Amino acid sequence: MRYAAWLALAIVLAALRPAAAQDYIREELRIAMPTAGPRGLEALLIRPAGSGPYPLALISHGSPRDGAARATMSANALYRQGIEFARRGFAALIVMRRGYATSGGEYAESSGPCADPDYLRTAKASANDLRATVQAMKNRTDVTTDGFIAVGVSAGGFASVALTADPPQGLAAAISFAGGRGSRTDNEVCNADALVGAFAALGRTSRIPMLWIYAQNDRFFGPALARRMHAAFTGAGGSSKFVNAAAFGEDGHTLFSRGIPIWTAMVDEFLRAQDLGRRDLLPPPAAAVLPPPPRLGEKGRTGFASYLSAGPHKAFAVSPRGSWASRSGLRSADEARQKALEACSKYAPDCAIYAVDDALTATADAAR
Repeated sequence: MRYAAWLALAIVLAALRPAAAQDYIREELRIAMPTAGPRGLEALLIRPAGSGPYPLALISHGSPRDGAARATMSANALYRQGIEFARRGFAALIVMRRGYATSGGEYAESSGPCADPDYLRTAKASANDLRATVQAMKNRTDVTTDGFIAVGVSAGGFASVALTADPPQGLAAAISFAGGRGSRTDNEVCNADALVGAFAALGRTSRIPMLWIYAQNDRFFGPALARRMHAAFTGAGGSSKFVNAAAFGEDGHTLFSRGIPIWTAMVDEFLRAQDLGRRDLLPPPAAAVLPPPPRLGEKGRTGFASYLSAGPHKAFAVSPRGSWASRSGLRSADEARQKALEACSKYAPDCAIYAVDDALTATADAAR
């Protein structure tokens, strides 16, 4: 499509956008917690526009295998997932636990030596951060903790399971995506028997309805181990529906981050069964209307469309011949620029930044 024709279409879409899109409030927060020190916990709240109150959806992140990467994490990385729960009528709160991103306090989630890990201690430490976050939300008028849900991925899923074992008042349900701890490398977990035992211990006091989702090709917690953890949890008294999702991509552990159209149907069925959330989804937020780089192929145009709907901070890099890469959900626009250029340079030596967040750069003006 020629640029002039695309621009005309963009103008039409921009005119139609307010009628079709839903406005959302995005607010960066610091959660007070004594053991997190004066900085507290980094958090990002995403909720529908309006006064509410909206029930809380507490979203918990995973933990990288490389401990040095914890400091580079950002609540922005789970923006899209937060939007999906906001579309279902929740006030989605992404919270970074102690020792992650800019959250204060000492990292409290070490399980100890690989041969003899104390996963239960880790679970309780993670759940303490979530419990402090719930308490902080009780003071808001736009959020309610009555009938709230906890949602987590990987280590955050494990934390959400732990929260159900000693639930704060108002917790109605929890969802764990590929929940677990102790993955050292692909398909290798530190003392898997100890991890199964920790799930059994949590199941002895957990009675909150849960949904567990694991992809068949999860390289952190494979299907056999996932089944063992679920059997131990429910055998001890825990309540959980287990979904053995189809293989996703090269590593099913990325289902929560990259497979949103797949897991939302599973989540909707679970929420309906618990009589939680909206039945009619709110429209997604309006994406920026920007022309794509002129030399992109079909895959690149799809990638640029996805870039436009991503949250801050993001950047899109492209080469004169159409090689491209994008990065989103980072700590700053400068970091997004750097990461996008590094990724694009793997395919072409002459990449330049085309867009940052929702604005084109001088490179984009020259390309057109």
